[in-house]
Parts: sequence; C-alpha cells; structure tokens
Amino acid sequence: MVLWGFATVTLLVALAALVLARRVSRKLEALTQSYWELRYDYTRLRSQMTRLDPDEAEAAQPPTAQSTVTFVPLASMKKKNE
Repeated sequence: MVLWGFATVTLLVALAALVLARRVSRKLEALTQSYWELRYDYTRLRSQMTRLDPDEAEAAQPPTAQSTVTFVPLASMKKKNE
C-alpha cells in the first residue's frame, strides 16, 4: 500500500513539474519574441535617423577600434626542433 502511495505522489510531482516547465517555456517564447521585435524596431529607427541627418548619426555612434590581432596559423606554432 505504501508503494502505491509513493507512486501516486511521484506521479503528481511529475505532472506539476511538466506544468511548470510548459509555463516557463511559454514565458521564454514571449520574452524571445519581445527581444526580436525590439531589435527590429531599434534597427528601423536607427536607419530612419541616419536618413534624416547622416552627420549627426555618425557622430552618435561610437568609433570602432581596429583589431591588432592577426591570423596565426597553427602550423607556425609547432616547435621548431620536431
């Protein structure tokens, strides 16, 4: 009898976890959708600002730093005495 009670409690816990996982999944999907809508609107508004005043839009953007790191092939990193 104890075994059936334990199985019932385990089943209820599993169902509760399933419901919770589905709820979290729906929230994550809504959050992801909101993020991509915000990115789309931001990019659209930035392009509109660039068309309205190109000089000011360039001044508002931070300058991009040139990378000083160059490609180093792995073959050149082998030990010379091998």
